Amino acid sequence: MTGRHKGRLLLLGRRAMIACTAVFAAALAACAPDSDPAASAALEEKYAALDHAVERLRARGEVENVFSRYQYLHSFFLDEQIIDELWVKKGTPGISAQYTNSGIYNTWDSVMEYHRDRPSPEGKLLVHFTTSPLIEVAGDGQTAKGVWIVAGVESGLSDPAAAEKAPAAMFEPGLVEGKKVWAHWIQVRYYLDFLKQDGKWRIWHFRAAEISRAPFSQNWIAFASAMQASKEHAEFHNDIAYMGENGEPVFMPPVDALPKSTTNSYRTDRAMELVPELPEPYRTFSETFEY
Repeated sequence: MTGRHKGRLLLLGRRAMIACTAVFAAALAACAPDSDPAASAALEEKYAALDHAVERLRARGEVENVFSRYQYLHSFFLDEQIIDELWVKKGTPGISAQYTNSGIYNTWDSVMEYHRDRPSPEGKLLVHFTTSPLIEVAGDGQTAKGVWIVAGVESGLSDPAAAEKAPAAMFEPGLVEGKKVWAHWIQVRYYLDFLKQDGKWRIWHFRAAEISRAPFSQNWIAFASAMQASKEHAEFHNDIAYMGENGEPVFMPPVDALPKSTTNSYRTDRAMELVPELPEPYRTFSETFEY
């Protein structure tokens, strides 16, 4: 390229920069407060509304990540991390958890009891798929409500002596490596309230309501019929926390208070009900209900 051509390019570049600077200056002048106060106020209001919408959208994603992280850690029996990372801090007023119709846990220590020393037995497998999120972030950005349906499998091996402590209908026919096999399809609804603490979303109120359960070799209708026909079986499923070492049933500790409401998993003699209700948009937590 000749010096003459370079000169022309430099000249064109300077002219383009001058033109862009002029356009930018004109844009700034148009936005300047002294140009049109009403227009500037309207623009600021739009920016504030946009910023608020972006923050609520970000909050929704963070809330969903909290619940997904819960399910990952729970499925790999890493419940101590759930305590440290996902639940509200000790001393937070109003904490609660309800896992069955027996009642609720409403102190930090009793809620965490479910997660303490939870074993990871050999041969046990949990796979929980989180689906159908319905999340509402409060207008003030301090709380959020979420509902999920979780489907998956829960399975493991039980020593014959441990298996005698559980209903026979929950096990598969025959033995594997001399042990009884429990392998279930499960579906559960989860209802959670979240609280923002120190810039992080944390679980505040937790509720799990089983929808249906069935052994791998049996459909959920036949299994439900067998469970509801036996008071002993029904009480077992209402009180069981999980199957521990060697497939030993571990039961929920005594509750602190009556349940907020009761729910029922699938039954052949009853229609399904959506209890508790779904979240609706709200401005601040005092305007909504508690899960």
